[in-house]
Amino acid sequence: MSVFTVEIAGVPAEIKCTFPENMRFFEGYFTDREPLISVQAAADDLQAAQQELDIADDAAGMPRFRRPDGVLENIAIHGILSEKLLEHGVLLVHGSALCMDGQAVVFLAHSGTGKSTHSRLWRETFGSRVWMINDDKPMLRILDGKAYAYGSPWNGRHHLSRNASAPLKAIVLLSRDEENHIMPVQKADAFPLLMPYALSSKNPATMKRILEVEKLLLNAADFYLLGCNMTPEAARVAHQGIFKPVQE
Repeated sequence: MSVFTVEIAGVPAEIKCTFPENMRFFEGYFTDREPLISVQAAADDLQAAQQELDIADDAAGMPRFRRPDGVLENIAIHGILSEKLLEHGVLLVHGSALCMDGQAVVFLAHSGTGKSTHSRLWRETFGSRVWMINDDKPMLRILDGKAYAYGSPWNGRHHLSRNASAPLKAIVLLSRDEENHIMPVQKADAFPLLMPYALSSKNPATMKRILEVEKLLLNAADFYLLGCNMTPEAARVAHQGIFKPVQE
């Protein structure tokens, strides 16, 4: 058993894990701060993780297979940690988060839609003005009434992330289109659009807290709908709409 403390989204968390690869997984996030929460995955948590993977395999039409226990422990730690971070105003989202000129933009989309590709277009178009916060599972936090995006070690197949944060400027729901266009969304209308890409839970009390944090985030950041193709113009159109909106 390995016991160590990491800092995720500014919150120090004690992690207890059985498999050495999961301690190595958190390299770059270790801290000497006193932990505020503690996370340990039990055998039932590993079984639940496998069951969720089975459901995903069924939905994708893929054959089920048993994942290694180290992988299941990692998934279980991720789920337990994400729920405990809610009490500190932190919400996990499935998206690609970048920092542009010191402000964070988070792109949401279904897997395979192109959010990672769109983030790459920003890096190619704007160069050193852009750096990646996290390309798969960024953490969004409300702190003193303001919203921030944080990196996490769960960073997708491209492993693009940084143990860093930036003030959250905008959340953008991305979809494919032949022409590039972006439009702001009212707070009330944005709420159901954010929900499918945020942490969810079957526990009513946990779900209540998730919804509370979502509302706080939408009050603290702008929300946009982006239709885009995969050309550099898409990044320029999105940037113009987010950072330089046309005044009516």
